[in-house]
Amino acid sequence: MPKHVPELLGIPPSSYPYSQVVEANGFVFLAGQVGDVPGQPGAVPGGIAAETRQMLDNVGRLLRAAGLDYADVVKCTVYLRDFTEFAAMNSVYREFFPTEPPTRATVGVTALAADFRVEIEVLAVR
Repeated sequence: MPKHVPELLGIPPSSYPYSQVVEANGFVFLAGQVGDVPGQPGAVPGGIAAETRQMLDNVGRLLRAAGLDYADVVKCTVYLRDFTEFAAMNSVYREFFPTEPPTRATVGVTALAADFRVEIEVLAVR
């Protein structure tokens, strides 16, 4: 199956030059998601836990729009600005993947767009 950018009902297109979801050969790639409320600037208030929860809610919206769910996720890469917040991020992450979690890499970075604390990119399978 060649690369396909699906129409995501109820999801406005990004104003930046990237696709939010791309499918190829049964794999579904989600662009990096952050802890913002769609249509509102900046991170949600409340610290790393609130930002992580919103980030993973955003992942869920995209998954559902693509006809998938968290159980279809096979790999995540988490970008974390401050590793002292790892435990708090990980605690919220565990709520979204309570059993048979996907593989994951967590990478420390010095900066993320618009001062977000955490970002995730996701690979799922259809």
